Amino acid sequence: MTEFTPWASLVGGMLIGLASVLLMAFRGRIFGATGILVGFITPTSSGDWAWRAALLAGMVSAPALYLAATGGWPEIVTPVSRALLVVGGVIVGIGVTLGSGCTSGHGVCGVARLSPRSIAATATFMLVTAITVYVVRHVFGA
Repeated sequence: MTEFTPWASLVGGMLIGLASVLLMAFRGRIFGATGILVGFITPTSSGDWAWRAALLAGMVSAPALYLAATGGWPEIVTPVSRALLVVGGVIVGIGVTLGSGCTSGHGVCGVARLSPRSIAATATFMLVTAITVYVVRHVFGA
């Protein structure tokens, strides 16, 4: 069973949207998490690396902020094994490479810019996600 958390989801979505707008406003860059990570690993300049490092540090430090605010670590529950999570991560990595971007770059920023390529990519992400959930839950019974 999956629990839907509307308030946490709303706040998270608003923060992602705000971060996307601020990155575009101040750096002129698309908030594509995968592209940010790749640029951090293989920077083209020190100035380009610095903002990516700061953004990634903010992403990674969020659980510590949650701990400070609530007194406990966020609970992460997954309905599958760690091995399947690794397999899923590899598949997502392949998809990100083939699709020239991830859900944050295409789904948040690209759709907002009415990019046909991003709209097609996001529709593909969503269709494959729906099929995957159906197969995992109803075919494999996980």
